[in-house]
Amino acid sequence: MGKNFNMVAKTLFGLEEVLAEELRKLGASGVTPGRRSVSFMGDLGFMYKANLCCRTAIKILKPISSFPVFSEDDLYTKVKRIPWEDFMSADGTLAVDATVHSQQFTHSKFIALKTKDAIVDRFRERESRRPNVDLAHPNLRINLHIDRNRCTVSLDSSGGSLHKRGYKTAITLAPLNEVLAAGIVLLSGWRGQCDLLDPMCGSGTILTEAAMIACNIPPNLNRDEFGFEHWPDYDEDLFATIEQAALNKIRDFQYRIQGFDLDDKALSVARSNVKNANLGEFISIQRQDFFSSEKSSDRPSFIIFNPPYDERLTIDVEDFYTKIGDTLKRGYPGTQAWMLCGNLEALKSVGLRPSKKIKLFNGKLESRLVRYEMYSGSKKAKKQ
Repeated sequence: MGKNFNMVAKTLFGLEEVLAEELRKLGASGVTPGRRSVSFMGDLGFMYKANLCCRTAIKILKPISSFPVFSEDDLYTKVKRIPWEDFMSADGTLAVDATVHSQQFTHSKFIALKTKDAIVDRFRERESRRPNVDLAHPNLRINLHIDRNRCTVSLDSSGGSLHKRGYKTAITLAPLNEVLAAGIVLLSGWRGQCDLLDPMCGSGTILTEAAMIACNIPPNLNRDEFGFEHWPDYDEDLFATIEQAALNKIRDFQYRIQGFDLDDKALSVARSNVKNANLGEFISIQRQDFFSSEKSSDRPSFIIFNPPYDERLTIDVEDFYTKIGDTLKRGYPGTQAWMLCGNLEALKSVGLRPSKKIKLFNGKLESRLVRYEMYSGSKKAKKQ
């Protein structure tokens, strides 16, 4: 295929190493984790593959220019020098996203506006016409990042955020981001090797992402479009080849994925989302109180869930989390339980010692992904 170039995959805090491993397995070179990002090398086909197959990436960016910048006018001048006609036409549409970490530049919206002005002025001066702004569905989405006095201009090959898989047409009161859900499953080490239960499944995001992981289904197969499909160098045949190669790697799954919830609306939403993802044959969802449930087989299993906490719902936190610990101890021997909790105090009420804690963010809320090992018999006997 074509020549390799630099790319940057954006992700959530705590998922950098997970994404780096995903990229390595897909075939990227020069994989280097950063803060909420992973840089890597690949060709045009790999850019398509990364967008289609990365479960923990939010965006795949293609940097096209990097330069020192010292003022708004300096930014305008240097952005205007970029040959934007190579990336879009004057009849097209654009959108600019800007992030700034700088004492000199403090207003990201103003920086985005200044960047847009430079681009449209270049077209106006060269062709006497200019592209329009379309924040929803632009032909070209541009990402501008300023770190102190270093500006990096990138093309956003993904378009909309990659967490928007396309299967979630309805949501519940505190929906879990699809990228975070996939990251939790991957961090747990579950790859489809045993049964899995989400006992408080909400809109079914963990269930759906887990099923796609177990079956090796590309997570973004149901998306309407990617940003690169509007680029002048888009190779439709190459993308079709990449897509077919990914589809050929889908595998069967022999175990059970189950979801429980008590809320009828949540159950309806979860079933609808699972159906939209064409995963109904792998996932069963039922109305069940986790606190009165128990493990239905002697086989090893995983529990992965994101229980409610007082930031989202009004509950008696101490009592609720005590019941979680009691239920795990009583009803789920031989189970590895992973729980994402956004209330760090609530974890003390579980009454179990976690064997692992991982810092993550659920939106802006600092959270912990904790692991509890529920042994069959005593822990001492298990070790022996």
